[in-house]
Amino acid sequence: MFNRRTVMMATAALIPFLAMSGMAEAKDAKKIGLAVANLQANFFNQIKQSVEAYSKEKGIEVVTVDAKGDSATQVSQVEDLLTQGIDALIYIPAGATAASVPTKAAKAAGIPVINVDRNADGAPGDTFIATDSVASAKAVCDHIAKQAGGKGDMLIIHGQKGTTPEVDRSKGCGEALAAYPDIKIVGEQWSQMWSQDEGFKLTQDLLQANPSVSIIFAQADGLALGAAQAVKVANTGSKVWIAGFDGDTAALEALQKGVFDVTATQQTQGMGRMAVDAAIALVSGGTVPAEQLQDATLTTKDNVEGFIANHP
Repeated sequence: MFNRRTVMMATAALIPFLAMSGMAEAKDAKKIGLAVANLQANFFNQIKQSVEAYSKEKGIEVVTVDAKGDSATQVSQVEDLLTQGIDALIYIPAGATAASVPTKAAKAAGIPVINVDRNADGAPGDTFIATDSVASAKAVCDHIAKQAGGKGDMLIIHGQKGTTPEVDRSKGCGEALAAYPDIKIVGEQWSQMWSQDEGFKLTQDLLQANPSVSIIFAQADGLALGAAQAVKVANTGSKVWIAGFDGDTAALEALQKGVFDVTATQQTQGMGRMAVDAAIALVSGGTVPAEQLQDATLTTKDNVEGFIANHP
């Protein structure tokens, strides 16, 4: 039977051992892999800039790869990142196809995954950081419907089919339009790269078949700028209300000039910093919420100036 002195001595001897064990288990994030869907998009570029700048402040190296919208390329890029000794992976899937492969590979290697903007169906990361696109798209479509007087023919220019933002923005807009039975969707098309060139071509094709259109919801600002260009070329002779989504830097300036009418400005810089903080916490053995959805701000000519001066 141990007396009190014996127990105290045993405990005192054990404390340094436990402390050393804890120190051995604790790990600092030294290198982060950042796999981006498409750096041609302003939104993803802002995420990249934020992640890299904030990581530098924290003394963390970032290795960035750009899939240029191709899922197969991204799978290969992530496989390569996993051989470079990264401590965590910040992952923006390039598309719905094969999106789960990088997540599964990273987790199999014991590397935490932080998904930003897009989640991988069936294989989510340790946390998902994004805008609440359902609520934000609902607000955008409600606004544009009211501006159009609650009636008219409408086009929808979707983002990349099956990706998280495309699905959620379609859902949110649909919820808003349920309150406007006199608005009829007469045409919709899906883009691949969410780009201005695609927005122009897809809208131009749809306008030729539906010249009476008075409302367009483009699910990204690049698409909205392309849609506005197509409307200008078509010279419809009547007002066409155009909505975008993202709060891209160039698009905000175009919005201020009246090129299009409304967008949802995402907290892009903030989400990049959140992703780095999540990586640091997960690498050190901490926990983070499985889902971290952020608000976007409905943005028109009336409040756009503040976002041009200081993007969130």
